[in-house]
Amino acid sequence: MQVTVRFFTVLREITGKKDQTLQFEQNESVTILKVLNFLASNYGKKFSDYVFDTKTGTVKGFLQFFINGQSSTALKGIDTELKDEDMLAIVPPVGGG
Repeated sequence: MQVTVRFFTVLREITGKKDQTLQFEQNESVTILKVLNFLASNYGKKFSDYVFDTKTGTVKGFLQFFINGQSSTALKGIDTELKDEDMLAIVPPVGGG
């Protein structure tokens, strides 16, 4: 099973990539949280500190996640299960004026 993760702004700088395709076992249950933990173990403290609250270990509320263009908030949040060939976009807050 493969999932492609698309990075924006700060995460693109931390990872040095626009996107990355991850491989998992075919029958493995893969959630957004599992992908975030996998990426944190690969990219280290900078990634972890940006994505996770250092005191609680929870995912920071300002991040948004889209699976194939659909917001995870309309699904099961970070517990949303991903399917083979899904595109997960990690979107930071967008400012403007």
